[in-house]
Amino acid sequence: MKIKELIAYLESAVPSAMQESWDNSGMQVGNPDSTVDSALLCLDVTDAVISEAEDKACGLIISHHPLIFKPLSSISGRTGAERIIYRAIKKDISIFSMHTNLDIINGGVSYRMAEMMKLKNISVLSPLAGRLLKLVVFVPPSHAEKLRDAIFKAGAGHIGNYDRCSYNLSGEGTYRAGEGTDPYAGEAGKDHKEQEIRIETVMPENAVSRVVKAMTESHPYEEVAYDIYRIENTMPGAGLGCTGELEQGMKDIDFVSMLAELFGAKGIRHTALDGKKVKKVAVMGGSGGSYIQKAVRAGVDAFVTADIKYHSFFEGGDVFLADIGHYESEKPALEILHELITKKFPKFAVRFSETNTNPVNYLQAWKK
Repeated sequence: MKIKELIAYLESAVPSAMQESWDNSGMQVGNPDSTVDSALLCLDVTDAVISEAEDKACGLIISHHPLIFKPLSSISGRTGAERIIYRAIKKDISIFSMHTNLDIINGGVSYRMAEMMKLKNISVLSPLAGRLLKLVVFVPPSHAEKLRDAIFKAGAGHIGNYDRCSYNLSGEGTYRAGEGTDPYAGEAGKDHKEQEIRIETVMPENAVSRVVKAMTESHPYEEVAYDIYRIENTMPGAGLGCTGELEQGMKDIDFVSMLAELFGAKGIRHTALDGKKVKKVAVMGGSGGSYIQKAVRAGVDAFVTADIKYHSFFEGGDVFLADIGHYESEKPALEILHELITKKFPKFAVRFSETNTNPVNYLQAWKK
């Protein structure tokens, strides 16, 4: 299939517009018009991953971490990223990344971590806010159903687990068509009154262009009257981190052992083991040290994340902090990507990389 076909689907499910401002999710290397037979999934793109993709005849690599974070002034091979880009281009291997947008979406990386731990009553730790827009458009009753259907298909009208949501109010619109116009109703140069339906709905900011295009194409007026404004509502289910409850509480030492087994963590950094019982838990894939206070305010017994700084370990108070490792906490991202792609394209070959790209290693020191 063409890469752009796969990307269009992934973007609809996990929009890159939902990523953090500092991130660089999306197409990294390659031509979206290229055709590929298979894709290789990985957390990081390294030289070894490029070699693996070549050996397995995968023309596309889909990574969690972007290969390019900062603008490049040249591709001369001076840095690791430049060398990988150069090799990928020579080998005609495309690279596409889905990073913080995959963390933020409903059912993202943290949610998958919570599922792996079999947490109950899962909710978002830090809900995504300020990304929703309100659309208001005025249309003749005869075209209201057609317009609603068009904007819903384009991505508007989703509120949590409900879709095709709108509010509709009948009223009277007035206008006077200018010279040279071809009005839907009325005559140029004369005041006109028209019965209209006011349709209100919500949409994520990444869907604006699609929704507006669908709206104007399905509207009978030459000039469409509509408003778009930002609202402060959170996006249900979207955000960073999750909280939930263990079926049965367990001692902190048993909790750490469970984390090591579930996530394959060979070295877990944590606060003191004092026999505390863990029941309510917060989790966040990747670097979650700056969210410790949110976990504290959520009233959890433990917070599981990665990349906690030394001084941040003092910030948890009575909350048990466990740093399981960045790589280990984000491995669930690959399962999400695999499920997304194979559900839509069951005959497309999607392979998990067998390359361990974790740059962190652990030396187990034993006392004699």
